[in-house]
Amino acid sequence: MSKAKKAAKSAAMIMFFTLASKFLGFVREVLIANKFGSGWETDTYFIAMTATTMVMTMVGTAINTTVIPLFSEIEIKHGKDRKIDYMNNILNVVFFLAIILIALGWILSPTIIKIIARGFEGEQFDLAVKLNRVGLPIILFMGITFIFKGFLESSESFAAPAAMSLPFNLIYIVFLLGFSNKYGIVALMVASVIATLSQVIIQLPSAKKIGYKYKFKINLKDRYLKKALILTLPVLIGSAINEINVIVDRALASKLAKGSISALTYATRINSIVLGVFVMAIATVVFPMLSKESNKEDNMDSLKEIMGYGINTILIITIPAMIGIIILAEPFVRIFFQRGAFDARATIMTSQAVIYYSIGMVAMALNILLNRVYYSLQDTRTPMINAAISVGINIGLSLILVKLMGHGGLALATSIASISTTLLLINSLRKKLGSIDIKNYLTCFIKSIIASLIMGIIVYSIYNGLFPLAAGRKILDLLIFLVSVGIGVAIYFGLCYLFKIEEIKMIIDKVKARIKK
Repeated sequence: MSKAKKAAKSAAMIMFFTLASKFLGFVREVLIANKFGSGWETDTYFIAMTATTMVMTMVGTAINTTVIPLFSEIEIKHGKDRKIDYMNNILNVVFFLAIILIALGWILSPTIIKIIARGFEGEQFDLAVKLNRVGLPIILFMGITFIFKGFLESSESFAAPAAMSLPFNLIYIVFLLGFSNKYGIVALMVASVIATLSQVIIQLPSAKKIGYKYKFKINLKDRYLKKALILTLPVLIGSAINEINVIVDRALASKLAKGSISALTYATRINSIVLGVFVMAIATVVFPMLSKESNKEDNMDSLKEIMGYGINTILIITIPAMIGIIILAEPFVRIFFQRGAFDARATIMTSQAVIYYSIGMVAMALNILLNRVYYSLQDTRTPMINAAISVGINIGLSLILVKLMGHGGLALATSIASISTTLLLINSLRKKLGSIDIKNYLTCFIKSIIASLIMGIIVYSIYNGLFPLAAGRKILDLLIFLVSVGIGVAIYFGLCYLFKIEEIKMIIDKVKARIKK
């Protein structure tokens, strides 16, 4: 099986599991709302969860990002046994660091709750401290989860890491349906701990299958341990810098019309569907492949080929998504969000934000992949500097555009900042890798744009032509929307095939071959 076919198959599997876990996650949130409502107990639970997971989510993601290229380097240069040896070393170090954090978390829990939830007093404060302490083992299980995830993905074993959110959400759902009425909010935190542990357990058989065997070993002088720390710090700083964007946007939006913050939040979630499901799947599969190639001598051509496949695939997915979301922003928000307190005004505000965020969708997606190209080359400094530049551009533009366009200006500023910094990343990569196949990327970009614009015009005409038939009936409106989107997808793929876009041609030829069988 060629690298492209193997990558496509793995990415499709990750997309499936991601969609399934997002659906189950949605069910989980609905059940929590149904069983516990939106009162002071649920507020307390969410604050306690934030206090428990805030630091480890950021640290764990940074560790996962940096250990993949290190695992690849160790396996290529020193063999599989050394890789497993390093796995045990970093696992044991993370274990003891997590135990220290848990102990500190227990002692400092009242102080932490006071900082992040200043309004909590009396019974609510006491409950927040109790829930926070009950949930502290999550820190340990999250740390171990990220290490195993990195180990498996570096070996191009994606099934278990992709599927680990399924048992996580199912444990919540079983508890909420069967036990929540009897045991209450404290037991919900216990269920959260068990759900997090399940993410470790589901990865163990896959790790064992590729040769992993646990051994207690700690070597603080291991040069790869030091290297992991050096590489992780810029990733952590970059993540912290990116959070500044969110804080600034929310601060500026808080001075605008009522509902501006909510509009930006919902718009971000809508755009994250494409980025979180499709783009992350591609980046997840391509990252270990890039890491392996970057550690082989005189193998930059192969790395560029894999990078090119990733870039073209992202362009093929995100360009039509961008056009489609811009054209159907208002009906999408109206159909899926407008009910109850979410009125027509909220729909207009949210759809405006969706449109302006979508302008930068392609750049945001490429940014995710390009950052991983740098990480595979063990360069975490350049993405960190890029993040700082992005924040500077975003803040500057936000201060200007918010006065002219309100909350839409904040969304547009984010998009322009993403486009600018993605171009900077590409330019820096040309200097780092030498010549890259810009002509190939531009050809794919232009073909995808033309196909997407034709698709967009047809979809817009179909939806608006059929919309009067709905006559205010939501189910018919949804049906017309889905039919329009379905026709649009078929037209886009057909045009890409006619334009001989290689990645699409490969998929359609494979489908045709299976039908003939």
